[in-house]
Amino acid sequence: MTNEKMKKRVMELLLVLAGNVLMSIGVGAFVIPEELMSGGATGLGLLAAHYFHIPVAVFLGGYNAIMFVVGALTLGKHFAVTTLISSFLFPFLLSQIQLVVTEPLTADPMLATVLGGLLIGAGIGLVIRAGSSTGGNDVPVLLLKKKLGIPLSVSMYGFDIVILLFQIPYSQLEKALYSIILIILYSMIADKASTMGKSRMQVRIISKDYQKITDAIKTQINRGVTLYHIAGGYTGEESCEVMTILTSRELNELSDLVTEIDPKAFMTIARVNEARGRGFSIGKMEP
Repeated sequence: MTNEKMKKRVMELLLVLAGNVLMSIGVGAFVIPEELMSGGATGLGLLAAHYFHIPVAVFLGGYNAIMFVVGALTLGKHFAVTTLISSFLFPFLLSQIQLVVTEPLTADPMLATVLGGLLIGAGIGLVIRAGSSTGGNDVPVLLLKKKLGIPLSVSMYGFDIVILLFQIPYSQLEKALYSIILIILYSMIADKASTMGKSRMQVRIISKDYQKITDAIKTQINRGVTLYHIAGGYTGEESCEVMTILTSRELNELSDLVTEIDPKAFMTIARVNEARGRGFSIGKMEP
């Protein structure tokens, strides 16, 4: 294994570890003490704790172990490797958090909801960012997609709704409403955290001086350029559109550069979630 791959594996491992720490703090320090509802495997653990008096950490340890075996047998070795850490680390960390946090850290349920949502969402996002899985309910969701072709989002929300419905009978209405906020919040934060720092700006430029702009981008900003042959809808004149991907910090430099070459240039700017390849996921070429 090369040094670059080794560094990547170490970084992924650190992200998974950090993600599980954040999730365990969010659940153990805020969700459980405040008796909030939750979806996924944690929601099942809360059900087991209420109806069968099984500690959440104990239930999650057993449930994740079973799901890990099922996933390894049906979804392949890659799934087993990427979920091994989360499947067993999260229940262990959660049990340790519960030993420390024996009563609610705050008397404000909204503050607990927000902090819990932020921590859980950030944790899930980091694990996803590492290309790993949190285990648990990921297994039935992936199996449904593989066997029946059901989209992941549909089955995930379906499982969460069913789990929440079973928690409603013993939950206060106010707690249920806070729990809805919790789930929405950690879902949004997980999505943002998984792509944070990877988003890039896509810029398209139409100008009669497209060749000068292309050369300037390559030499002064050291970014790649793609040219598209176009024709004006009004004038019918043929030209080229310049397309490049760069970071937000480089956007102002590009804007000044284009304006200097052609003040009348037409530019459109859009944000893309992630860019891979030369200059982004691998190093730039020397100018």
